[in-house]
Amino acid sequence: MRRSLLMLLSLFLSVNCIQATDYNVGPGQPLANISEVPWDALQAGDRIYIHWRSTPYYEKWVINAQGTELNRIEIIGVSGPGGQKPIIDGDGAVTPTYLDYWNEVRGLIKIGGSSVPADGLPSYITIENLELRSVRPAYSFTSDSGATETYASNAASVYIEKGEHIIIRDCIIHDSGNGIFIGANGGQTRDILITNNYIYDNGIDGSIFEHNTYTEALGITYEYNRFGPLRTGALGNNLKDRSAGLVVRYNWIESGNRQLDLVDAGTSALYDDPSYLTTYVYGNILIEPDGAGNSQVVHYGGDSGTTSQYRKGNLYFYNNTVVSTRSSNTTLARLSTQDETMNTFNNVIYTSNSGSSMAMINGDGTMNLQYNWLKSNWVASHGGTGTLNDQGDNLEGSDPLFVDFGNQDFSLQDTAPLIDSGTAIPAIHLPDHDLLYEYVLHASGSAKQVVNSLDIGAFEYQAPLSITDIDAAQIVMYPNPSNSLVYLKNLEPGTIKSIAFYAVNGQLVLTTTDAVIDVTGMAAGIYFVKLETSDRQTVLRFVKQ
Repeated sequence: MRRSLLMLLSLFLSVNCIQATDYNVGPGQPLANISEVPWDALQAGDRIYIHWRSTPYYEKWVINAQGTELNRIEIIGVSGPGGQKPIIDGDGAVTPTYLDYWNEVRGLIKIGGSSVPADGLPSYITIENLELRSVRPAYSFTSDSGATETYASNAASVYIEKGEHIIIRDCIIHDSGNGIFIGANGGQTRDILITNNYIYDNGIDGSIFEHNTYTEALGITYEYNRFGPLRTGALGNNLKDRSAGLVVRYNWIESGNRQLDLVDAGTSALYDDPSYLTTYVYGNILIEPDGAGNSQVVHYGGDSGTTSQYRKGNLYFYNNTVVSTRSSNTTLARLSTQDETMNTFNNVIYTSNSGSSMAMINGDGTMNLQYNWLKSNWVASHGGTGTLNDQGDNLEGSDPLFVDFGNQDFSLQDTAPLIDSGTAIPAIHLPDHDLLYEYVLHASGSAKQVVNSLDIGAFEYQAPLSITDIDAAQIVMYPNPSNSLVYLKNLEPGTIKSIAFYAVNGQLVLTTTDAVIDVTGMAAGIYFVKLETSDRQTVLRFVKQ
């Protein structure tokens, strides 16, 4: 019996007492260069901190290691004094000679596919708070064999050949063929989260094949990202995806040949998976500027020509704010075959052009339309054989009454017809796809505050604060200004009911009940903080640096 207990104790210790290591790279740190990190010997729980310096790191590498759910392998940028992210630049980057991996021309940071480290399925990897750039044929690098090579057109700042449980968070990704490229690898790539990033200025001049992101996985979520325009002259899409189980929520997606190109997978592991038949797009801001390639905002179905592998099933498209400033026609969506259905509700679909320039559907398939706000005189289609089912309760008008259309503030004026005009999210989408959050400019998110009924569009109206009866003499917020942690003092323990940070336009950006508040993710600016305790309400003024 005693021997059995000792064996169990030994097994417990071996599983739970992981000998993780922190590696610090940069000025004044133990490691001067990224190449000094033992990329060939990473263990679960290891964290690589890359500290900001005034010049970029011209280095590239592969990650092929296994973390665990509780002990992820994390590559984390440590910001500079002004919030600058460490820069990893592909132009002239050098690969460590102790690594040995293929497809070096395809990426700056590669995950999966190597001889050294030994090949396996990378898992539980996080890449966070880095600026990744300059990976396209205009640039060259030194390979692990010491040879000078040129990047491929489809090279990416982050290239995932295979991997599972991967997070790419809070990065700036630009000036590459593809900002992010993810391959399905026969279904091995799964559970991907792309969140809080700024992705822009990618693509190849004159080419339709490279995009801001180009992804294929089993289970992938995009949330709180800011997608900007592609490189000048690039003809690719903004977000192109071939995944099963795709969720695109709470993002800002501006320009591109199409904002969303959601097409067919290339492997049966995906197109035979039940999740392939259901795609979610909600809470996004989709902007179609004048002259930005294709006039369709969304393409759903396939593009390979093998229609049996197309997405089929349902695209659920709700509470999005769609804005077009085209001087010619715009179409909300093209569906590829009669087997695709787009369920469209609670969206504001606005064009600065005449209402008749805005069509709902092109191509084939079926669109169900209900509880949307539409520009008066909109049309069903500018062409195609698709079916539009107008299910009623749509509003029409000339102006949805955004706060400041010219400056892209698409939150709502207090008289906007969108307020309380939406319908509740159907129970079949709950709880996983309830509308709980909304996008915050830029590349962040906050809890959605619904007062009566859901509003139409991506933003919920918030009444401006009344700065009366302020009792700031007793409650102190410090430091103020701040760019990280903020503290509240002179509060009785347990008395906080809610704390809400509002931008000057009245938009809610952060809620908490903690007396120590992390404001790192908030944009710089002035905020009003509404503090409710058990005996009073207080409004404070706070400046985020």
